[in-house]
Amino acid sequence: MRRNSVTLIKFLVAAVIFLAAGPFAMKFLFGNKRADEYVDAGLPMAPNEGGFHGKEHKRSSGELQKVDWHDHKQIAADEARVGPGEQGAAVILSPEEEAKKDDLYKVNGFNAFASDKISLQRSIKDIRHPDCKAKKYWNKLPNCSIVVPFHNEHWTTLLRLTYSVINRAPKELLHEVILVDDFSTKPFLKEELDNYMKEHFPGRVKVVHAERREGLIRTRILGAKHATGDVILFLDSHVEANVNYLPPLLDPIAEDYRTVVCPFIDVIDYENFNYRAQDEGARGAFDWEFFYKRLPLLPEDLLHPAEPFNSPVMAGGLFAISRKWFWELGGYDPGLDIWGGEQYELSFKIWQCGGKMVDAPCSRIGHIYRKFAPFPNPGVGDFVGRNYKRVAEVWMDEYAEYLYQHRPHYRSIQPGDLTEQKAVRTRLSCKPFKWFMEEIAFDLVKVYPPVEPKPFASGEFRNRDADMCIDTKYGHEGSNVHLDKCISDSNGGGEQNLELSWHKDIRPSKRTVCFDVSTSVAKAPVILYNCHGMGGNQRFKFNINTQQIYHPISNQCLDCDTGSHELFMNPCDEHKKTQQWIITNVNQTAIKIEWDLPK
Repeated sequence: MRRNSVTLIKFLVAAVIFLAAGPFAMKFLFGNKRADEYVDAGLPMAPNEGGFHGKEHKRSSGELQKVDWHDHKQIAADEARVGPGEQGAAVILSPEEEAKKDDLYKVNGFNAFASDKISLQRSIKDIRHPDCKAKKYWNKLPNCSIVVPFHNEHWTTLLRLTYSVINRAPKELLHEVILVDDFSTKPFLKEELDNYMKEHFPGRVKVVHAERREGLIRTRILGAKHATGDVILFLDSHVEANVNYLPPLLDPIAEDYRTVVCPFIDVIDYENFNYRAQDEGARGAFDWEFFYKRLPLLPEDLLHPAEPFNSPVMAGGLFAISRKWFWELGGYDPGLDIWGGEQYELSFKIWQCGGKMVDAPCSRIGHIYRKFAPFPNPGVGDFVGRNYKRVAEVWMDEYAEYLYQHRPHYRSIQPGDLTEQKAVRTRLSCKPFKWFMEEIAFDLVKVYPPVEPKPFASGEFRNRDADMCIDTKYGHEGSNVHLDKCISDSNGGGEQNLELSWHKDIRPSKRTVCFDVSTSVAKAPVILYNCHGMGGNQRFKFNINTQQIYHPISNQCLDCDTGSHELFMNPCDEHKKTQQWIITNVNQTAIKIEWDLPK
């Protein structure tokens, strides 16, 4: 549990010392602790004690102050830009262009034809919270190496990333950009890329080519070994950095080098490259199958929308970490293969071994989430399951059993040699996973319990009037939901085994997409959206008396058109048979509690 009173006492003590000690107060605030031990990676060390404002920098408190790092000239130039995709707008292709996009789509998993119509230095809208525009950061910040792994990345997305991180970062803070080629097969990603970077970014960008296919995790390790900056910022190869993205990532690390900082990840639409916010923040988490999940912000975080907040788990590969701390932790576990589990492994050991991790709302980076993965399976078996087993066996202690209960076949997977990883725990005197669950992810089990409660209702959802069933057709995010012949009647195909889950949302059994309704108009469409477990658009209730499925936020009921087989929300009318649903299994007791009905 959080200790708010202890935090308040620490703050008051810090304030008293600051006022009394004058120049010595900065040392107290920024810390002066040494790591227990440093793993020698054979690389130059960044000057650092507790933070980058330690005594090795020999800075008096008078030299440290908060300043505005915005490049207002660059911001004004961006705001004046016009053209396809400028200001982060969508690119709309003509019918003739639509006919030409497929070849590039197939090899990239996104509309690369649209990308090629956009300037490499396009502007994107500043969508940060207004408080970010006035926020100041320390004038003495560590410099940064940006490490970008890629495999067969599209030319214009890779270059647009490079321009964006350079153009929107203070020159003195960006030490270098390292593009790490994971044995790409596209010819232009070899000598042509090398020459382009030498010509356009001499001394600022270097390209490292792996000698064989390494996979995402080991490619990041390769890039980190070439980095010489104080801080390493890992990014994906199809992102665009927003305004003043770098100082908010470096500022917390300047105060404590064991702090890891993640940016807010916005969405670049894979179809038209529209740049938009994903949301305004949540804390990273996981369920017991190791699907990445999110927890709501805490009340104290909501009060300060421009301030970094603690997050138990990072979303993936976008984060800043001091180079010293990265190697003290042993970097990524090199035994993790290809991709999968690396964000959990690093997050757990950051927290358990004496560090902390925060999300910085004022640093925003847009990311293209591909429509599909264009690369074939590397053919090395269940590498994700093996990675998860390694993470569980090293870091999760008795909690690993919950993962195995949800994924029984993980028990028989051989994780490989774990000696070096377990030695990290011993060397750094890392805390047990129980501490992580109770102090850092303290509310995770309430939202994602290890043993899930039974759903409110499950099975087929049959409409009384149409005598047909709701069928998701195995759709993904953005797909509409319709009616179809009930499989139990016709022996046909489809996805009709649904749940009104204990999260109070409707989802296909064993999947993590949910029914979502975003408007309150008549015939509001029902689409599939990634489950977030936080109610809102995804909250539904089943009325066992009227057999209606009620959507509280829109105050409407689930309805359908028996002719077109469309599914939508309409004003509730208990006499309409199109709003009456027969569900195979109904947990009467739980539903009566939900509606506060007599049991």
